[in-house]
Amino acid sequence: MRLSRFTAMPGCDFTRRDLLRWTAYAAAAAPLALADPTAASASTGRGSAADVRPVNLELVTLAEDHAVITWYTGRAGTDDGLGRMVPVPADGEVAYGTHPSRLNRVAHGLSGHTPYHYVELTGLEPGQTYYYQARSNGQAAAPTPFTLIAGNAVGTSTYGFGTGGPYSFTTPQPPRGKYLFSVVLCNDLHLGETQAGLVGGQPQYIGISQEPGLPPYPEVMLESLVQDVARFTPSYLLAAGDISAEAVPTDLSRAGQLLSRFGRYREDYFVTRGNHDRAHTGDAYAACRVGQWQGNDCFHDVYFPGDQPTYFSRDLSGLHVIGLDTYDKAGGGGDAGGMSPAQLDWFRADLNRHRDQPTLVFGHHPLVVQDSAFPGSPSNALDATQAATVLDWYAKTPGVFLHHAGHTHRNHRTVSPSAPRVTHQEVAAAKEYPGGFSILRLYTGGYALNFYKSRGDLARQWSERSRQEILGYWPQFAFGNTVADRNSVAAVDLSGLRRPPGHRG
Repeated sequence: MRLSRFTAMPGCDFTRRDLLRWTAYAAAAAPLALADPTAASASTGRGSAADVRPVNLELVTLAEDHAVITWYTGRAGTDDGLGRMVPVPADGEVAYGTHPSRLNRVAHGLSGHTPYHYVELTGLEPGQTYYYQARSNGQAAAPTPFTLIAGNAVGTSTYGFGTGGPYSFTTPQPPRGKYLFSVVLCNDLHLGETQAGLVGGQPQYIGISQEPGLPPYPEVMLESLVQDVARFTPSYLLAAGDISAEAVPTDLSRAGQLLSRFGRYREDYFVTRGNHDRAHTGDAYAACRVGQWQGNDCFHDVYFPGDQPTYFSRDLSGLHVIGLDTYDKAGGGGDAGGMSPAQLDWFRADLNRHRDQPTLVFGHHPLVVQDSAFPGSPSNALDATQAATVLDWYAKTPGVFLHHAGHTHRNHRTVSPSAPRVTHQEVAAAKEYPGGFSILRLYTGGYALNFYKSRGDLARQWSERSRQEILGYWPQFAFGNTVADRNSVAAVDLSGLRRPPGHRG
């Protein structure tokens, strides 16, 4: 049974069968060190500077001219009750250079003394290999461990593994042509949620709540997101579903209030429905319209009032954007996504009308879900028959180049052989670890897509706390197996696009 305002992980609806399969898999894997490997159980945060341990090193963002690196510092020998070391503020710096024995440049973080380190390296050269070492209190930060997957949290090569660093990455070349504008891609805001990481009501998978006295974490993360994206001067924002935890009208409206800090609804930012935003029954929903499939549909009232359908398309500065309602059906939210026959007919006709125009499609449920550390489930994606149909349409529609989805709460890039011109990009949830958004930069000859963690003080604090979901295994699913799962460059003819009027960039 689903609990109002709570969420199950991963992919919003992790069933009991999924749980049993994954538990057996995880039990067979090497144990994951959730805190310092020498740590004793719960202690106080007291101790010397030498007791501070920098861990959870991650290369989050990699673009042609900059990179973002994060890590965490905690007190060795302590446990905060979630399986991690008690947070301890420390200094933080990244030494880097173009040769592993000559790290002659140093960058410092957003905060000079914090447990939640966020360092941006700027002025990088495209196509250049760099080596780096992140340090706190003179100690090298240890990478986030991947024990369930073949992956790499800290670089584009395995250089430095086994020696404690330095680690290595190679910057990509920028897209070809002239820069046009940028679009924010985000999803899974879950306004109204109070616990993250609940799985099937099983006691061993504890829900993680916000620390007492702090604002609700979905609001913390969305407020930071809207503030953080401003530095990229994006023209548009697309939020792909699960705007709310359980479609309570006040939560839907609060999400709209925060998103409106970005700009005007249906002109600057756009939203689609997720399974959490479906029509519900109960007193909290009684004032909303009767749902097409069940209950009362508050999402429809708040975001698509009147007789508007809950799916749409828009031309944004020459870019054709299609927003899908992937829970346009009856159901309790824990099954596969689906579109109504009417929506499918509309979708096919819209693709045909814009066959050669550069087109971006976004909706909550992915069409395909591959390479997961967790077991596959029909609930993780769109109905398989419908997904196959859409992929067939994409193969016949040269203009479609990107399909953005949420729902899985992870960063992952997939190219299906059924429609190889289209990149399918799953973006991690905005509301929990790694907690952020992707910036899509469009050029006349292609695009770059980069993931960023939300970087407000409280956002970094919650992101690090919520990484302990699923007994601390959550990063192996959510962060992205490789740097390319969250940062990529593609060549596409986008010469038909134009800079928006009053362009922000």
